[in-house]
Amino acid sequence: MSNHLQNVSSDYVRYANCWEDADILLKGLCLEEGSKILSIASAGDNTLSLLSSHPELIVAADLNVAQLNLMRLKIAAISVLNREEYLSFSGFTEGIKRYHTYLGIRSKLDPETKCFWDSKKEDIEYGIVFCGKFERYFKFFQKKILPYIHKEKIINELFENKIASEQLKFYSEQWNNFRWKLLFKLFFSKTIMGRFGRDPAFLKEVKIPVGKFIYEKAQHHLSSVSCQKNYFLSFILRGSFENGLPHYVRLENYDTIKSNLSQLVLEKNYVQDAGRKYGFFDSLNLSNIFEYMDKDTFMLVAEEVSKITKIESRIAYWNLMVPRKLNEMLPKHFVLDTDQSLTLGKLDKGFFYRDFNIVKKFSE
Repeated sequence: MSNHLQNVSSDYVRYANCWEDADILLKGLCLEEGSKILSIASAGDNTLSLLSSHPELIVAADLNVAQLNLMRLKIAAISVLNREEYLSFSGFTEGIKRYHTYLGIRSKLDPETKCFWDSKKEDIEYGIVFCGKFERYFKFFQKKILPYIHKEKIINELFENKIASEQLKFYSEQWNNFRWKLLFKLFFSKTIMGRFGRDPAFLKEVKIPVGKFIYEKAQHHLSSVSCQKNYFLSFILRGSFENGLPHYVRLENYDTIKSNLSQLVLEKNYVQDAGRKYGFFDSLNLSNIFEYMDKDTFMLVAEEVSKITKIESRIAYWNLMVPRKLNEMLPKHFVLDTDQSLTLGKLDKGFFYRDFNIVKKFSE
């Protein structure tokens, strides 16, 4: 791994939710029952969504102990609670004594995870979907910055059903004012995001103006009708998932995922090192891990990925602001499914990403 990532702290939750779109992930991987899947753990949501495909095995890997402890708590909660109870415990909905519920779940946790969450009563009481550094960053924007830009009425109007021409007109005439342009670009600049949202080390490879890039991605999305049902955007602007839920907690998926929890194992390791322990994989969810790597490290990891995947394996990953391409780095092993990547990328609720990539392994 790149040297600048060696000292990145892993003693707190960075991401309480996965900010990659599970819907396009599942469509892109074309999962078959009985598959072996390797996945970045992160907040756990998308790995849990992969369980809906009835896999033989999912290996979820992460170096961040706090992220693994978060995922273990989510797994334990799902194993004990019905869907409505889980939604309330996690913070998607109201109506439950969360710490009391945690005490009922606690026996399902290993000692390390118990120790971690026993010290975080306030986070549990508030709801674990809000406990990440990145979510607090969005919360600060929503509570402290956005009120200087728009009133609540205008914010809610952004999400109301409108035809395409009306949405574009609303964005141009009501939303995209001087304060939005200025404060958005400042708040989502490399300096502010690195300090309060992500870690500066995660932005080291970024060579473009971060605020300008994200503003332009937001402009394209907020002026289109697709923003109206985007629960990621609702969280950022309204502080909650008001207009939809992540894939893993939807009514049609929750019980299936719950029934397949035994097929999931967690590994504290680099994804390529965790993968070596379990043979060859049919599918990989690599989140946006290449974003953080210099080119030499990316080359080494790409070669390792080729060693743990089967012919015809499908690999999904996102590019945010650093254009790393497996098929360009190792064209002898990987080919980009261009049509599917572009088609699914247009549907991506993670509107801030540059690219969604589906790559296929075609040779040893």
